[in-house]
Amino acid sequence: MRVSSKYMTTQHTKANERKKQIARAIEKIVVNAGVGKAGQQAQFQEKTLPQITKDIAALAGQKPHVRSAKKAIAGFRLREGQVVGLRATLRGAKMVDFFDRLVTIVLPRTHDFRGIAHTSIDEGGALHIGFREQFVFPEINPEESTVSFSLGINIVPKVKVKAREKSVATYQALGIPFKK
Repeated sequence: MRVSSKYMTTQHTKANERKKQIARAIEKIVVNAGVGKAGQQAQFQEKTLPQITKDIAALAGQKPHVRSAKKAIAGFRLREGQVVGLRATLRGAKMVDFFDRLVTIVLPRTHDFRGIAHTSIDEGGALHIGFREQFVFPEINPEESTVSFSLGINIVPKVKVKAREKSVATYQALGIPFKK
């Protein structure tokens, strides 16, 4: 069975229009992953950190930047220069593709997902979405990934609108499902 070219052109036009809408509305998306107590394990730099970097690079589409502690905090057994997390900032085409995958694939795959709370948007208009495990992303294969992120993954899309009320409407227009 063949699909008519008129139908394909209409679908292609709708997809392009959606991507243009996302690119106009969102300034950047920041993907953060904390390493937690895994950073204190023996051979963390040689074995665990490369696997975490590989997983974040697979889901973000680019290599993340390693974030180190700026100063030592004895109560947390944290030393200056110790790796505390990874961060990738997405802009342009990678940002649009990542946001589209987030809304259409990742959020529906989340266990017991009933929508994102309105309180997840801060006063600056940034939406904070947290995931406890990285396996909701289809790019990460549970058989290949031997590491579980202890602090989870935090995704922060930042819209160009600076007011909280306007950013809620913008996120709803982009397809983010909020709790009712």
